Formats: sequence, structure tokens, C-alpha cells
Amino acid sequence: MRWTNLSETTVYENRWFKVNLADVALPDGRHLDHFLIRLRPVAAATAVNEANEVLLLWRHRFITDSWGWELAAGVVEDGEDVEAAAAREMEEETGWRPGPLRHLLSVEPSNGLTDARHHLYWSEEATYTGEPQDGFESTRREWIPLKLVPDLVARGEIPAANMAAGLLMLHHLRLG
Repeated sequence: MRWTNLSETTVYENRWFKVNLADVALPDGRHLDHFLIRLRPVAAATAVNEANEVLLLWRHRFITDSWGWELAAGVVEDGEDVEAAAAREMEEETGWRPGPLRHLLSVEPSNGLTDARHHLYWSEEATYTGEPQDGFESTRREWIPLKLVPDLVARGEIPAANMAAGLLMLHHLRLG
């Protein structure tokens, strides 16, 4: 039941994404025009302290008009190492520099529409370096008890699927 992408034409592009129209051959021989969005990889990071608290950002997402807890995250710049991007984003958005990062998981949050890959990392230590450079990214940054993560997900306070998956995995690894 494999679908085959025969060709793509770019319909729109900017520095953040590309919208393409693909000619897709279905297993039964029919063709389908399918729009897709090509995106750069995303890197995210957090830290867990000795009290088993996880560093999170409370932020508003205007597209869905929703508030929720998230890890610091952003796009991987051209030529940048994914792990280095995760560390950079964490420090820029939280004011905390992570110690050695560990890969938590990689997910494809919307693989029926985009080729986005989100790579999540975590560290067992972080050093406060000062106010975040990108403080506009969130209303606040807090150390939240990791044991609360399942309840936060259940209540919809971690609405982004990639963040929920990563935090539930981290909960499992540390407390499971």
C-alpha cells in the first residue's frame, strides 16, 4: 500500500517553509494531487534538576489561540548540528544553559501534511546564565515537578503533541 511521490512543484516558499504540490501515484494506479509542507528540522531541549523538576515555558500559540507548557524549541539553522541547536534554543528562550544533552526522542508531528522532524533532548543539569535573550517566546519559565506531567497532559495544559510525547517519555525514564 505504498504511495509514490512522482514529482513536486513548489507553489510558495519563504525562509521558514515551502508549500509543494505533489503528483502521487496510489497503489491502484490512480494519481492524486497532494499538497505538502517542507520544513526545517526542529530541536527542543529541557533539563531535569535534582528535585525531579523539569524546566518548561508557559506560552501562548496564536494559531490555535491556546496556552500551554512547552520545552524550549526552534528550527535548526542551515549547517547547524541538531543537538547544538537544542542547547542554543534552551539558553536563548530560558536563560539556562544545559549540561550534556541526551537524545530523548524524534517525532513527526504531522506526517500526513509536513516532513517536519522534531528532535527532543534533555539534560540532568543546567546553569543559569541570566535573563533569556528570547524572553518574548514565553510568559514565564518554571521548574515544574516531573510527577505532574501526566496530569498536565490529561488536562490539556501540554497541548502540543511533540511536547506531550517528549515529556511523557521523560517522566517514564526518570520516574517510571
